[in-house]
Amino acid sequence: MPKSKYLLIGSTEAYSGKSATALSIAHQLKERGLDIAYGKPLGTFYTSSGKPVSGEPIEEDVQFVAQTLGLPSSRVLSPILPLTDSTIQKRIRGENTISYPTMLTQYLQMQGADLVVLEGPSNLEEGSLFDLSLQQVAEVVDAGVLLVARFHSLLIVGALISAKRRLGDRLLGVFINDIPKDRLEEVQSTVKPYLEARNIRVFGLMPRNELLRSVSVSDLVEQLQAEVLCRSDRLDLMVESLAIGAMNVNSALRYLQKGRNMAVITGGDRTDIQLAALETSTQCLVLTGQMRPHPDVLSRAEDLEIPVLSVDLDTLTTVEIVDRAIGQVRIHDPIKIQCLYQIMSECFDFDRLMADLELELPTPVG
Repeated sequence: MPKSKYLLIGSTEAYSGKSATALSIAHQLKERGLDIAYGKPLGTFYTSSGKPVSGEPIEEDVQFVAQTLGLPSSRVLSPILPLTDSTIQKRIRGENTISYPTMLTQYLQMQGADLVVLEGPSNLEEGSLFDLSLQQVAEVVDAGVLLVARFHSLLIVGALISAKRRLGDRLLGVFINDIPKDRLEEVQSTVKPYLEARNIRVFGLMPRNELLRSVSVSDLVEQLQAEVLCRSDRLDLMVESLAIGAMNVNSALRYLQKGRNMAVITGGDRTDIQLAALETSTQCLVLTGQMRPHPDVLSRAEDLEIPVLSVDLDTLTTVEIVDRAIGQVRIHDPIKIQCLYQIMSECFDFDRLMADLELELPTPVG
């Protein structure tokens, strides 16, 4: 039986789109007929309760990818280490002297898969305390590395050049995503050739997509620990931006009319702002100060099918939580998954990746 090949997907910083890229590659190559396995050596996202289920903590990304791709248990590799404050403290205090690279060799026992897609740490340093940094994992399992980078500015070039120096020949190439549409041509004509000339392959450039950056109202409810005052049946609505209703109603209306698919955050006593927001592109109202809104607000929200949330937080804290959620949320919503697959099929060079990994499609029988 031929030895499985390994692709390790890493990133230059957290929330770069690593999980989405891993899912898309696994999906696309599985659709082409390859036998795909998936794993994540370092566990980082566990069940929201934080409690073990059936004696074992569940790593949400692993569970999600396995279920989405329909992988059998024989094609799923669980984390060998949960990266938590507890495990880090034990390591620092010398209470944990386990050789995790030795444990990682169990990943090499995967039999029969054409490709094992591994999701790596959030950046180049994470996991180093346990000898499980991106480079260390790549060396143990003999994997090629694909780096995912979110475009913030042209400073990305320096970060990727530095990563190439550290990863050397292990680096297969990079995938740059979340590029503002008005900068896509610039990245295509300057950044890509510059990197390619320095032996850093660019497998794809993905334009920014507001749906992929969005967060569901249900996720906001969880993160804000909010009380849902109405339309709990519409928590699947997707929020792409936030707006703060703290000015007079005329100014607020002009401001809100410019927004799209918003979460509008305002005080529970601002009935005028709340009613104005409901007439714009609002996906949910978030009322701070734990004050009950006027019955007219709830009645209108019911009619327009817009959830109203109440939080026991001040406006600034609420804004910070929502702002952090937008653009950093994982792609666990079905509508996002289909959008992701479509965009990746158009902007990622899967043929080039397969060639570099020396993967061949199975020969049709008959």
